[in-house]
Amino acid sequence: MQFQKKYLPLILGVAIAAGIYIGGKLNFMDSSDRLFSKNSKKDKINRLIDYIDYDYVDDINTDSIVDVTVNGILGNLDPHSVYIPKEDMDRVTENMKGDFVGIGISFYTYKDTIVVIRPIENGPSEKVGIKGGDRIVMANNDSLTGKRLQDREILEKLKGEINSKVNLKVYRKGEPKLLNFIVKRSNIPIKSVDAAYMLTEKLGYIKVNRFAETTYREFKMGLDKLIAYGATEIALDLRDNPGGFLGIAEQMVDEFLEDDKLILFTKNKRGNTEKSYATDKGDFENGKVYVLINENSASASEIVAGALQDHDKGTIVGRRSYGKGLVQREMDLGDGSAVRLTVSRYYTPTGRSIQRPYKKGHKDYYDDYFSRLESGELLDPEKIKVHDSLKFRTPGGKIVYGGGGIIPDVFVPVDNSMQNETLTYIQHRGYIANFAFEILDKDRRAYEGMPKQDFIENFEVTDDMVFKFQEYLNVKTGSKITFVAYNEEVKQYIKATLADQLYGEGSFAEIINQKDIMIEEVIKLSEGN
Repeated sequence: MQFQKKYLPLILGVAIAAGIYIGGKLNFMDSSDRLFSKNSKKDKINRLIDYIDYDYVDDINTDSIVDVTVNGILGNLDPHSVYIPKEDMDRVTENMKGDFVGIGISFYTYKDTIVVIRPIENGPSEKVGIKGGDRIVMANNDSLTGKRLQDREILEKLKGEINSKVNLKVYRKGEPKLLNFIVKRSNIPIKSVDAAYMLTEKLGYIKVNRFAETTYREFKMGLDKLIAYGATEIALDLRDNPGGFLGIAEQMVDEFLEDDKLILFTKNKRGNTEKSYATDKGDFENGKVYVLINENSASASEIVAGALQDHDKGTIVGRRSYGKGLVQREMDLGDGSAVRLTVSRYYTPTGRSIQRPYKKGHKDYYDDYFSRLESGELLDPEKIKVHDSLKFRTPGGKIVYGGGGIIPDVFVPVDNSMQNETLTYIQHRGYIANFAFEILDKDRRAYEGMPKQDFIENFEVTDDMVFKFQEYLNVKTGSKITFVAYNEEVKQYIKATLADQLYGEGSFAEIINQKDIMIEEVIKLSEGN
């Protein structure tokens, strides 16, 4: 089946939106004197809102007008200066904080019932005995079944104050009556390190999905584990990582760079410059590092790649990165909402700005992916446009370029077998995850006691299972689907998703990476050293 092109912008839009919301340097400042001093421009806006509020013929929600006004103003700035409405602030803050207070489950709504995919390891639900496959039917005497609850409504019932308790009634297959669990809510991590394991005897692998407050701590734990396993080389996977806190990226780079090496510098419109240097705390300064990037690696991801590339320290592998070289600061607007305003540009150690142009407007800026796709850049490095005026040289004599992302040292084209439009669509819509859950739910006992490594090495997805998945999709989508061209790739995704629901702990990445051509390239580079 060929899905229409309309789905691809939707999927890409999610990644772009995440990059907008979480990119940048989020230090706060008291700017009230400067922001709210009286002048004619602000008076004009305030008067207009007051006229509409008091004199306009119809009742109007002026809050919505203010939101439109703020978005309209920011729309005339750069693409990364954004408004965060107060109803979104908790979610955005939670994501960047790296944890939330809850009961610690991964779940989805299945036939109007909340089903537990897997309790979070060492979380409060796991501690009281809740298992994958359990149906949560009541929370504090509030029914959670029989109607289409929105995820936000469900979360409101399951989240709460830290150490507060929630009484859950749970249906479990094979049990004659509902089970009662009293769960004490606690801080639940939102992990930003997806996996940390050994690819070969000397090459470790770490996958980082964003740069949140907890990311460096998670990364350091993974790095220490790999060093203990004997890793002398690290593959740092920043593909599809939209960025986040600049300071976290600096800490990560510090693990690889020698003392007093410049990590980056920022410059604001007044010409003020701030420089960041590596310290003496790095634990992998003598190791080899490969940084994996693609067209969705942005912001803090590019800071890491650019700093290591400019010091001839790391080998950058993949495709040209997103091209975001702007720094945002979050500013409170006084009503629970905030604006993330671009306040400076950052530059790599050689002096490059990797921000791509945005003077033609936001639509042109966000359509850059399609321009790269149409030009053939994602398949052929010769199609990457570079400007000699933006040429820089590293201390080791390597030529690098500014002006629109980090160009890798070793190019790896898009793998259309694993990253084709059809597979991307069904993965993002959750069809594979839901199908995997139903497989496990039929007989969870068959998987009990099976060690994670045994599953990874020995479990096989059969052709019959793929056929049943095709039938499942036909019902869900109302379309006729066959996987003749992608049979093995579908098996890989199903197996990885099953492993993720059974074990977590990076098992999805570990299985998907077995057929990843960029990982294969890194292993070849490592073995060639």
